[in-house]
Amino acid sequence: MPQDPTKKPLIDVLSGHRQAVPPLWMMRQAGRYLPEYRELRAKAGGFLDLCFTPEFAAEVTLQPIRRFNFDAAIIFSDILVIPYALGRSVRFEAGEGPRLDPLATPGEIATLAADANFDKLEPVFEALRRVRRKLAPEIALIGFCGAPWTVATYMVAGQGTPDQAPARMLAYRHPDAFARIIDVLIENSIHYLVGQLKAGADCLQIFDTWAGVLPPREFARWSIEPTRRIVAGVRKQVPDARIIGFPRGAAGMLPAYVEQTGVDAVSIDWATEPSMIRERVQSRVAVQGNLDPLALIAGGAALDRAVDDVLENFGKGRLIFNLGHGILPETPIAHVEQMVARVRAYKG
Repeated sequence: MPQDPTKKPLIDVLSGHRQAVPPLWMMRQAGRYLPEYRELRAKAGGFLDLCFTPEFAAEVTLQPIRRFNFDAAIIFSDILVIPYALGRSVRFEAGEGPRLDPLATPGEIATLAADANFDKLEPVFEALRRVRRKLAPEIALIGFCGAPWTVATYMVAGQGTPDQAPARMLAYRHPDAFARIIDVLIENSIHYLVGQLKAGADCLQIFDTWAGVLPPREFARWSIEPTRRIVAGVRKQVPDARIIGFPRGAAGMLPAYVEQTGVDAVSIDWATEPSMIRERVQSRVAVQGNLDPLALIAGGAALDRAVDDVLENFGKGRLIFNLGHGILPETPIAHVEQMVARVRAYKG
């Protein structure tokens, strides 16, 4: 049977159907490895100016689709727009990443607003509407947020740190105060994600980039439970919402994450053991991933082998082909083309 041209392969996989050729996109696919992105970034001024100018954010979102015809576009934004909408100072400094005013003590946490000003995020919704109008009907549009734990780690420290120790220490010493940050992020993330669905997103991803630094008890409390609450909160308003979780570095805790959060798919990093994923994760939900971004830089025969490994490990089940984390800025465009061609030639 010919495929319905309006069907989105990625949404089909999230809805329980395996695709013979897995749908394909890349985390951070709109970004610095593309010359057209660098050109627009220079024109926009600051990073947040790029995120909050709908015309620019929509254009950046569409750039990798024009080049590679991926099966999904992900809206160009950042996980720290929620703290920004909560009235926190958020700055992006060249070469140094984000800077926020730290929430390092219970007293400072008491100053955190309960409700975000969503007027500040209207440019994100407008960018989604613009992208949706321009995207081919078979290409999915992904909205996203940062998971509460990961966003909180930046809010507590005021910046990224090697192992996010400041947030971990605060959560041990003052769990009730830390829980207030998490609760505020849960409620506002639900509102934000529902807004993205209303603006045209077909599905959502929750990025828990720093989940892997947590021991099992803390992982259950600060990664699984907040994600479960967000998924439930979004589905209360949009019952058929399709949601991908990405608890990076979660490894052996992935089965519990999948079982308890209610996500439709889980994104896995490149260090995850394949047979455990097949038996205990992919048997329940779709899997997304998990090419090592360094293999994409290496190219050649090493890249072919790495692509084939992902397809061999997970292609017989529900798979969304992706990287195990974001594409790196120094990645050659020709290597992305090589990866796309190899995945699309898969006879699964």
